[in-house]
Amino acid sequence: MAMSSLAEKVVAGDVRSVARLIRDIDDGITEVREVLKDLYPHTGNAYVVGITGSPGVGKSTLVDQMVAHLRERGKTVGVLAVDPTSPFSGGAILGDRVRMQRHSMDQGVFIRSLATRGHFGGLTQSTRSAIDVLDAMGKDYILVETVGVGQDEVDVVRSAHTTVIVVVPGMGDDIQAIKAGILEVGDIFVINKADREGTDKTLSDLRLMIEMDQKKYDEGGWKPPILKVEAVFDKGVAEFIDEIDRHARYLVDSGIGLHFRSNQERVRQELAEMVKGRLIEEVLNTLTDTGDFDRAVESITEGNTDPYTACDQLVLPTIRHSKESRD
Repeated sequence: MAMSSLAEKVVAGDVRSVARLIRDIDDGITEVREVLKDLYPHTGNAYVVGITGSPGVGKSTLVDQMVAHLRERGKTVGVLAVDPTSPFSGGAILGDRVRMQRHSMDQGVFIRSLATRGHFGGLTQSTRSAIDVLDAMGKDYILVETVGVGQDEVDVVRSAHTTVIVVVPGMGDDIQAIKAGILEVGDIFVINKADREGTDKTLSDLRLMIEMDQKKYDEGGWKPPILKVEAVFDKGVAEFIDEIDRHARYLVDSGIGLHFRSNQERVRQELAEMVKGRLIEEVLNTLTDTGDFDRAVESITEGNTDPYTACDQLVLPTIRHSKESRD
């Protein structure tokens, strides 16, 4: 079946078409699903790097320098910056990153901000779809900078080949968050603003935690390196890019591979998230169209029922109908 004209333009690298498609994805326009279906066979070629960490650690500055270094190496780059959702407009608060505007005229770079829309875990389905769009566009690297929300940030690992965790010296909360579970998803740790006091202590704390899993590394598992970086001064960034390349080689040499589409567990997780999102969307649309949802809200606010009962009354008939249809 022939591709849609919009899909053809995206594959051809047309920037305006890509920008329009990602905007429609972010706005939840249902028609984009058909375009995404056309683009899917053209995905699976980009190398995806997830950059996460608490607000204020300098992720945007680091990403800005990464773009510059990758471009020097002849690579095309797409950047998706996932920002907190504005409570007023529903869009990303920060918009396209000011720090990255020096790349705005570079045809080899595409930068876009996306809203989290209240989805903790950093990545929404719209972000995953946007990754596919930039992949189909032909970008060599896609950098996904996510909102730092602590332990739930593990969601980024499902879509990234290399997951980078950025911390700064003297932020004990970061280390506590890592202890709480984010450590296991980090492929590379970056101590940014390494000219600050406390860098060595942060380094030793991270090293101690990583070495607690020494048995895994002795059996050939990837041992996350810890790098000191001063992104604002472009110190240590080239070495950081080299470590990303080294991790990519490890994925190939270890048999893990770079093609997520052939990894059954990753496909299972991605499909489950997609099904979940689709079901929620369809059920909520139905309940809204019939007025049942608004009536339930009114009943709760008037004190006639509680939200738990209202939820059951909305959802259970849908589940029963689904079971009856299958039977």
